This record gives sequence, C-alpha cells and structure tokens, in this order.
Amino acid sequence: MKTQILVLTGPDVAVGGADAVCLRLAELYGAGAGAVECDVGALTAPGLAAVETLARLRLTARRWGRGLLVTGAGPELRALLGLVGLVELLGQPEQREPPGGVEEGVEPDDPPA
Repeated sequence: MKTQILVLTGPDVAVGGADAVCLRLAELYGAGAGAVECDVGALTAPGLAAVETLARLRLTARRWGRGLLVTGAGPELRALLGLVGLVELLGQPEQREPPGGVEEGVEPDDPPA
C-alpha cells in the first residue's frame, strides 16, 4: 500500500462539494492506497465548508481503516481546525494533549487530582 495525494480546491470545499471528494477518497482507498495526503494549499480563504469537508474525509478514512493527513494548510485553516478539534489531521497533537510516547510524571508530594 502506498500514500496517494488528493488535492482540494475551492469547488471541493464549497457547500455540497464534500460528497464528491469523499467518493474520490473512497476510490483511492479502493484502488489500494494505504494512506492519503490531502493537500489543501490551494484553499486561500477556507471557511466552515472546508472544515466540514475535511471532517467528512476523516470519517471516510476511518470507515476504511486508513490514514489521512492534511498538508499545506494556511494559518486560517489551522485555526479553524484547532477550534473544532480536528488539528490532529495536520499531524500535530492537540495543545491539551501531550505528544504520543510522553508520560506525565507524578511526584510523591503532588496533591491528588
């Protein structure tokens, strides 16, 4: 299985465009893609329709049991994804969670939580 690239443009994230993009993603997985890199660099003024499209792409990837990574996100899209809790699509841990493999230490004199 190899990683494929899915490029999103303005029409892909317009209201009602998510269905077609999710179908394209499912076709990539059906053709053997192990993971898909979703390039959103062409989105210059992303809004909630872009967030909805990315959320639905994530659900499609989960249904297939495959990976989805969003690349090329500008500051506006990063902020929107952070607000709705989808920042992990960018390959970054959420701010309130430690990165994977990091354990929080407890000192003997720490008060109980």
